[in-house]
Parts: sequence; structure tokens; C-alpha cells
Amino acid sequence: MKSIKFKAIFILWLREMRRLWRFKSELIGSLMMPAMFLVFLGLGLNDAAVPGIPKNVSYIDFIMAGVIGMTLLFNSMFGGMDLLWEKEMGFLKEVMVSPVPRLSIFIGKVVASSTTSIIESIMILLLGIPLGFKFPGFGRFMLVLFFMMITSFTFLGLGLAISSRMKDTQGYPVVMNFVIFPLFFLSGAFYPIEALPKVLKLLCYFDPLTYGVDGLRSALINVSSFPLLFSFAVLSLFCLAIIFIGVYLFETGSDIGN
Repeated sequence: MKSIKFKAIFILWLREMRRLWRFKSELIGSLMMPAMFLVFLGLGLNDAAVPGIPKNVSYIDFIMAGVIGMTLLFNSMFGGMDLLWEKEMGFLKEVMVSPVPRLSIFIGKVVASSTTSIIESIMILLLGIPLGFKFPGFGRFMLVLFFMMITSFTFLGLGLAISSRMKDTQGYPVVMNFVIFPLFFLSGAFYPIEALPKVLKLLCYFDPLTYGVDGLRSALINVSSFPLLFSFAVLSLFCLAIIFIGVYLFETGSDIGN
């Protein structure tokens, strides 16, 4: 395996940050759906008694982790769409013919897209404050950032792995819909997984987003279905496995630079 080129990773990250700053409308547009879930669903059910949620926890506090998880999932998975666009526009081919190892390009894409996802997630977190959500202390906020990073890495690896084996942008959204929505609805983002039937509850245990949302919820409001260290360990294993697969598919993809 070739050595990692940190300068190339930084350049790819800087390119993404400049694009984010230049096209602010994309940032605002990607925030609309999670913001609407937080405002309408959170405020609409804030005073409702949802089974499985502790009585001293408001619904908007409970779903904050779920909305952040949704933001990370959707933005990270559709990071694979950027890879396909760059392939069609010819930018990826120019990068591939350079002496930069494919591993460095993959890491650069993951780091750049995850930074964007984390920025948007922090904005959602700040949006919750005027709606009644209590911002966590510094220590818990750093823990939240850590879980955001691992969750984003996990699904960026998955998105890039899938897009590495696709040739056009038309089929990617269709494939993503079959992947994203089961992951999202089985994660316990908007309801406790303990309230689900046994069959669905069993499926939740195989969903990496379940542990991302649960870890975020534990860090934000100290409410969780699993111990915090357990969620961290399982999510980290999912992340390492998916990143390893993503790197392999990206490095061995013969048509990525074509």
C-alpha cells in the first residue's frame, strides 16, 4: 500500500470548504429537511407522552440526536454522488492520473465531506436552542463531535464504496433510497427501539446508525438504550469495516478515473 499524502488530503479538503463557502445555497437547502423535522415534529409532539421516553425528557430533546443522525446519514451517503459528478465532469480523472495514491484521494474525500456534514449538524444543534433544547456543556459537546465524526465516516465510506462501482449518476439516488431509509427508520431516531416489535428490534442491532444516534443521545441528554462505551465500540467496528471495504473498492475500481 502506498504511503498517505497528507498534502493531497488537505488540498481536497480545502477544495470542498471553498465550494461550501461559494455555494451557500447548497448548505441551506440540505438543512431544510432536518430543520422541518425538528420544528414541526419536535414542537408538534413536544407535550405528547411517547411510550419509552422518560417523563422528564421532552420529545424535542429526544429527537435532537435523531435529527443530527439523519443529517449525517443523508449528507454522508450522498457524498458518493459528488464522486460520480466529479467522474462525469472529468475532475476525478485528472486527480487519478496524478502521482497521488488512491488511498489519499479516498481519505481526502471522506475528511472533506465529513467536515461539511459536521458543520451542518452543528447548525441543526444550534437551531434547537430557540426551540427549547438545552445546549450541552463543553465536555459533552466534544463527545457529540466525536460521535458525529465516526458516524459521518461510516456512511461516507459506504456511499463512496457504492459509487465506486457505479458509472453514472442516474442510478445512485435509486440505490441510496433502498439503503438510506431502512437505516434511518431502524435507528430509533424518532422513537425508542424498545417500543418496536421483536423482529424490527432485532434488525436495529445490525444498523450502524442505531449506535450513532444512541451515542449522540447519551452525550446530549444522558438517555440511551445501550451503554455509551458499547455504542462507541460497535459503531467504531462498523466504521472500520466499512472504511476498509470502501478503500478496497475505491482502489480496485478500474473505471473510477475513466
